[in-house]
Amino acid sequence: MTTAVEPGTAIDSAYAIELRGIVKRFPGVVANDGVNLRVREGTIHAIVGENGAGKSTLMKTLYGAHQPDEGDILIHGTRRTFRSPSAAIDMGIGMVFQHFMLADNFTVWENIVLGSEPGHLRLNMRKARRRIRELSEQYGLEVDPDELVADLGVGDKQRVEILKVLYRGARILILDEPTAVLVPHEVTELFASLEQLTQQGATVIFISHKLDEVLGNADAITVIRAGKTVGEIDDPSTVTAGELAEMMVGSELPSPETREATVRDDVRLEVVGLTIESAPTGVDTVALAAGLAGGIESSGTPTSHRPLDDVSLRVHSGEIVGIAGVEGNGQTELIEAIMGLRPASGIVKVDEQDVSELSNTARRNAGIGYVAEDRQRDGMVLSMTLWENVILGHQAGDDFTHRGLIDRDAARERTRQVVEEFDVRTPGIDVSAFTLSGGNQQKLIVGREMMAKPHVLIAAHPTRGVDVGAQAVIWDILRQARSDGLATLLISADLDELIGLSDRLLVMLRGKVVAEVDPQTVTPAELGSYMTGAHQHDGRSASGSPGDGEAPA
Repeated sequence: MTTAVEPGTAIDSAYAIELRGIVKRFPGVVANDGVNLRVREGTIHAIVGENGAGKSTLMKTLYGAHQPDEGDILIHGTRRTFRSPSAAIDMGIGMVFQHFMLADNFTVWENIVLGSEPGHLRLNMRKARRRIRELSEQYGLEVDPDELVADLGVGDKQRVEILKVLYRGARILILDEPTAVLVPHEVTELFASLEQLTQQGATVIFISHKLDEVLGNADAITVIRAGKTVGEIDDPSTVTAGELAEMMVGSELPSPETREATVRDDVRLEVVGLTIESAPTGVDTVALAAGLAGGIESSGTPTSHRPLDDVSLRVHSGEIVGIAGVEGNGQTELIEAIMGLRPASGIVKVDEQDVSELSNTARRNAGIGYVAEDRQRDGMVLSMTLWENVILGHQAGDDFTHRGLIDRDAARERTRQVVEEFDVRTPGIDVSAFTLSGGNQQKLIVGREMMAKPHVLIAAHPTRGVDVGAQAVIWDILRQARSDGLATLLISADLDELIGLSDRLLVMLRGKVVAEVDPQTVTPAELGSYMTGAHQHDGRSASGSPGDGEAPA
């Protein structure tokens, strides 16, 4: 049993951070059950565990967003109590959340100073911009303070979030799933910046489910399972990814490999000449990939092009077609155009029915399932209960209405089926979606869409921010649905996932499909080269067929 220590009491400790016996309870669940964590100063420390293990709760407790019910928080050997995040910030602790908290219509410097402006003095804009430039250069986080955040790529937005906490004087940085939305070269750049931070005395804690990144970049690892500390690894070179996965979820590391042929002749989804004309002027996201491309120079000037430019593709029954591309090259616009969420010219057909002029609801009724790329913004309503979220998008269908009213019994029964069949960890179906971990939110959304029996599934980043256990569940769902005849358009930043699951791979660059590659032969490095435009080709795809994304009917 942990002995309580009076606040402000100094204890002989070799650690920058020490959490002793942290307990945090919520109604119906114990999120942290006596968790211990020790982090040495000037190191990169990884926290791993399955979704719902209590990792984010533990870090929010350290950050002052939650108060522990039991246990001690020690900073440099002195016990501290944080009643709010501002109290933690005053002690030099900053947190970067998985979902960015940036105002797109503000510039970089405005976002960074927002919330830290002097209460009684006029803000010195010139001094603030100068300080941001100094921090950018000092820690290798180069961004233009005057750039509009809406025009930034996702990697630069991550840098802005880190600069926000550094600007407030943080020396202990907490990052929750920092690489969830980054492509490989951005991951490399991020960890290079974090290494530079630690070399200058900062301490970094990051939560991740990507075990290769953990083993390649962490100085030490803490494993949490079911709210308890189950492993402390001081030397990551002594463990393998498989052993970490066993510690996390009690099973081997899953693989996305799908090699048995299930593709059939019938075309379930056909897109012809899909184009979006209006294009906001912004940063050329391809230039962000210079590190991976090796030789692409960025001018740093805005560019203008169609966000979606004459895209054509087909997806057959029993086929998974993957879309690869650096974030911001038209993948989101393609999804929105297919789903009827954004005006576009061109044709969209589902089972040979032209749905181009139909609403989003009508397209879903025609047989399209949709796993949105941002589960919290577009996939669910966090304040609603699980059963209310399970019928979202389907609430007007015959399955859930009776004489014009919602059939709650039917909705609740469907939710129980989703929870059971898709392994959603929850104390009940009447809790709000907000109470679920990110991975369980994702499984709920995937389950909702699959239970509706779609003919076509648009799956955007289906395993983003989920642990290896949830990842395995979702991969199994996609593989089984593929063998049952589902046509899936898969968009993912995880190149191993794209290569492993896809029957065909299309590459998008500046709003166009520029290549088709063979997932059985392409490597992640080669795929990354196509994504950045560095791979020179003669107008034909890597597999030898025209690179317009069209498969033979």
